[in-house]
Amino acid sequence: MSEDREQAEERDGAARPVTAAARRERRASARQVAPKSGSGQTGAASADAKAAKPKATATTEDEGAVAEGKKGRPTPARDRKQKRPNVFKRLLRFLREVVSELRKVIWPTRKMLVTYTIVVLVFVAVMVALVYGLDFLFVAGISWLFGK
Repeated sequence: MSEDREQAEERDGAARPVTAAARRERRASARQVAPKSGSGQTGAASADAKAAKPKATATTEDEGAVAEGKKGRPTPARDRKQKRPNVFKRLLRFLREVVSELRKVIWPTRKMLVTYTIVVLVFVAVMVALVYGLDFLFVAGISWLFGK
């Protein structure tokens, strides 16, 4: 399996990108499509044209408009806020979602609950005894070191 990875890295010609920005850059370069043969541009000129074009995600019907330089559908304004439903509808939706999440919970049986409670109480008792013992030792050591 590691041989397959090594071969894949050799094919890619570079190590796997570490940062998210490097991964996005690599994906973007992999998505670039060769220019159409009817465009009349050569290799260097087409690479410059690709770099100059703004990157846009378009559906198949919008691809022609983007290629011709026309703008597709208008971009919605950022300051426009979506209308929120009234308070009662939001509260009802919240309660429905709470009930649906509580149905997913695996509730413990009585025996499991008693067992877990005993384990927690024993652990807390051990930790209290440990802290008390360390405190007692430190007080005895300090009083011996600086004692009267």
